[in-house]
Amino acid sequence: MKIFFHDDFLEHYAFDPAAEPGRLDPALPSLQDRYSFYEPRPAVKEEILRVHTEGHYRSIEQDSLLQHTALLAAGSAIEAAETASKGEYAFALCRPPGHHASADSCWGFCYYNNVAVAVRHLLHQGRINSALIVDFDLHFGDGTANIFQHESAVTFWHSRERSNRRYLSILKEDLQGFEADLVAVSAGFDRGLDDWGGMLTAYDYRSIGRLLSEFAGEKCSSRLFAVLEGGYNPQALAKNIEAFLSGLES
Repeated sequence: MKIFFHDDFLEHYAFDPAAEPGRLDPALPSLQDRYSFYEPRPAVKEEILRVHTEGHYRSIEQDSLLQHTALLAAGSAIEAAETASKGEYAFALCRPPGHHASADSCWGFCYYNNVAVAVRHLLHQGRINSALIVDFDLHFGDGTANIFQHESAVTFWHSRERSNRRYLSILKEDLQGFEADLVAVSAGFDRGLDDWGGMLTAYDYRSIGRLLSEFAGEKCSSRLFAVLEGGYNPQALAKNIEAFLSGLES
């Protein structure tokens, strides 16, 4: 498991909950003890424009600090995706999140759609022919769904189920019907018991990781990467990220 992280993700790049100082601080010590950390490169304009319009790029570019951090987040997702394409799991521990960013607009603390940029990068390079995107964030990743709505090569999954047992059951059942070369995970932890959603326990996140790992191992030659989305209780976020990654490795 490789983790892509940059110290600049700790900077206060905007005034919103996703950019709150200290959001990632509790997660770092335990993850750094267990995993190898790698510093990502920023995405370049060409990579962003495979997903977003020129006008959208220019609108983010007007804020130099936000642009810098958003490009680093997208770059971390690309590097995680490239790692996954070689059969090694990877996680982008990045900010800002991305799944509410569509081709020409964004909201919900998102700016560039990190997962979409990374998946499109692999498709463009011919490293994969198809992808399954699993978004387990509390909120529907409308940006990701919009970007890939007309692309048969990409399947997008999200559930609004409010029961943790039923949620896991639906995910397990739906995975049985999917085929893909690679799994990309929009890993949002705001559905957690001690977060906005008040639903999933650390054990549940471990179970999600295990289910996705089993699918990737059976159908994708272990090609899977995940990118951080939501999660706004720093202590709970740290616990749930660790549980999810442990599930991937189980």
